[in-house]
Amino acid sequence: MIHNLEFRAMGSRMQAMLESPASEPPGDLGQVPVWFEEWEQVLSRFRSDSELCQLNIHTGEKTRVSQVLWDVYQESLEAEHLTNGLVTPLVLEALMHAGYDRSFDVLLNSGSYLLPDYETSEVSLNDILVDARTRSITLPRGARLDFGGIAKGWAAHQAVQKLKQVGPALVDAGGDIAVTGPLLNGERWEIGIENPFDWNSNLGIIHLDSGGVATSGKEYHRWMRNGIIQHHIIDPRTGFPAETDVLTATVIAPTVMEAEAMAKFVLISGSQAGLERLNGDDHLAGLIVLENGQCLTSRNFSQYL
Repeated sequence: MIHNLEFRAMGSRMQAMLESPASEPPGDLGQVPVWFEEWEQVLSRFRSDSELCQLNIHTGEKTRVSQVLWDVYQESLEAEHLTNGLVTPLVLEALMHAGYDRSFDVLLNSGSYLLPDYETSEVSLNDILVDARTRSITLPRGARLDFGGIAKGWAAHQAVQKLKQVGPALVDAGGDIAVTGPLLNGERWEIGIENPFDWNSNLGIIHLDSGGVATSGKEYHRWMRNGIIQHHIIDPRTGFPAETDVLTATVIAPTVMEAEAMAKFVLISGSQAGLERLNGDDHLAGLIVLENGQCLTSRNFSQYL
């Protein structure tokens, strides 16, 4: 039997699924929201008392961090390397000045409002000092971190690693999906790819027995600033929301963290460069939906249908 649990965390709808022969949900499944709450208290930029917020406040100071924050920071470095710098945690200032200065639930009810212009920062990840021996991070002045989707992907991965001790599991952290399987009968998990033009329908169903899948899009997290529609996917080359022909990008990868990073890469890069990158890596597959409704798939996407 597949047991299902839905809850909200990290500003998103979460879902955890665990297969077990037992008719009652295993106790581990009920712990998933507890784990996410613990991780959110470390990683949220919307909680003033979170560890991440405290790190961002104490720029210029060497700060010892928890294992959770350290691990997610290391994942952010991997994402930056994997995407040639297009996915980076150093986008908080740009997000704030685009208007994403509060949780999205609050932002939706704020209407259109004005924020001052700003100049993009020249700070890079190379300017951040880290000490692995003491697990410490020193942010230079003018640098603040936002882990965003990196944190959600990491959390989904951590959760399924815990659950797989009980049985095949799937965790969906706001569109970042980690799978450990296959199912007990040998079949793959079925995962719907949401239609960005109709959230009540799917573009298709993919089948996955391990790894991760993530969707990055600009169709939902959007708002008005200075009379202009903004979205939350920042192009670090400009410091502003990415100007791209891609509406959503769904990527399948060996891990959900890699899938999340590459989905953002595709969206920021645009359809041509994004599709070339997917086609150049046998470990990746993807579906790209353009603003005009056209759908593009990578050469090996069909193996997951």
